[in-house]
Amino acid sequence: MKKEIKQTAGREQLGEFAPEFAHLNDDVLFGEVWNRQDEMSLRDRSLATVVALMSQGLVDSSFKFHLISAKANGITKNEIVEIITHTAFYAGWPKAWAAFNMAKEIWGEDLQQSREEFEMMSAYPIGEPNDAYAKYFIGHSYLASMDAENGGPVNVTFEPSCRNNWHIHHESTQVLICVMGRGWYQEWDKEPIEMLPGKVIPIPAETKHWHGASNDSWFQHLTYTTNVGKGASNEWLEPVDDSYYYKLI
Repeated sequence: MKKEIKQTAGREQLGEFAPEFAHLNDDVLFGEVWNRQDEMSLRDRSLATVVALMSQGLVDSSFKFHLISAKANGITKNEIVEIITHTAFYAGWPKAWAAFNMAKEIWGEDLQQSREEFEMMSAYPIGEPNDAYAKYFIGHSYLASMDAENGGPVNVTFEPSCRNNWHIHHESTQVLICVMGRGWYQEWDKEPIEMLPGKVIPIPAETKHWHGASNDSWFQHLTYTTNVGKGASNEWLEPVDDSYYYKLI
């Protein structure tokens, strides 16, 4: 399931003054071009947009919006540093300085993306605090049922660094679909898998695993179960030493 990009800034700011421009901005640029995700991922579109705006020296509020989008679409701090450094040699050193000053606000060590910023960028609801399962999570998580009673998925949101304990789904297959932010999934005795928007993880029954957010990003995935047997259940394991977990980056 893809995250659908919706934009209303054009109509909100220019709807009466320039209605056709507002339509082209909201419905064509964002409604159509950004949503051509089979042809090009949101992450790559963010990368191309950041480079294009920086190359023109357009480091204004729209550039900040696209930096926030880039982070939400999975571009890490190390990657944005490399992107700006590389582009500096072709676009100009002063433009890189201006871009870095703004990027520091978004990827700064002590300035993690706020919940409000994440909600602004996400097309999916955060939902309510995951109190019923809080003892099985390190950090805070949230649940939003998306017609789960009729077979729909549940949206799970993790704050930065939040993850769940190792656990096993008995007699059922779980599917994770990353829709926002950046996270990790790991099976016992296997290398971790980075989860970015569009990544799908099928988890076979009886597989010991965990999943959660990276240290520098909120993270959302949809989850649903299939092949449910009569003895289906979840076995949550006791927290173990951090050495058993992938060190989230």
